[in-house]
Amino acid sequence: MNHGRKSVKLQREASHRKALLANLACSLIEHRRIRTTLAKAKALRPVAEKLLTLGKKGTLHARRLAVAKIRDKTLVKKLFEEIAVASKDRVGGYTRITKLGQRRSDSAPMAFIEWVDAYVPKQAVEAVVTEAQPEPAAEEAAPPKKKRATKKAAAAATE
Repeated sequence: MNHGRKSVKLQREASHRKALLANLACSLIEHRRIRTTLAKAKALRPVAEKLLTLGKKGTLHARRLAVAKIRDKTLVKKLFEEIAVASKDRVGGYTRITKLGQRRSDSAPMAFIEWVDAYVPKQAVEAVVTEAQPEPAAEEAAPPKKKRATKKAAAAATE
């Protein structure tokens, strides 16, 4: 019976599989989108979403659990301060898997896995907001546009 066996084995021993998923999670946090096989992407999704849930909690205990899983403090900082902040309003479904087709060499099905909410820095948001609001005095002071002279109008004026 196969009851209670949720994880995909990926033809690896448990320690190798655990290291593989931790490395894939690190790459996903660092690059925000990675290209891998479909089976690995499907196995990575629950791991990445649990890490993001820890990032949304933001507690010291959650941070220590994340460090225990991915073993890189700089990536944990990026997860907690950038990626989790971008997904703060989302309840679940933090990752997206996009199928790409088959790999040329061995015809393995490939896929992109990426975060659904892209991180936008605060400075970029403020710059867009300030550019989108034109000054009302500048619009009133602009002179009216002149009509362009066409060849027919120029020929009629010379005759």
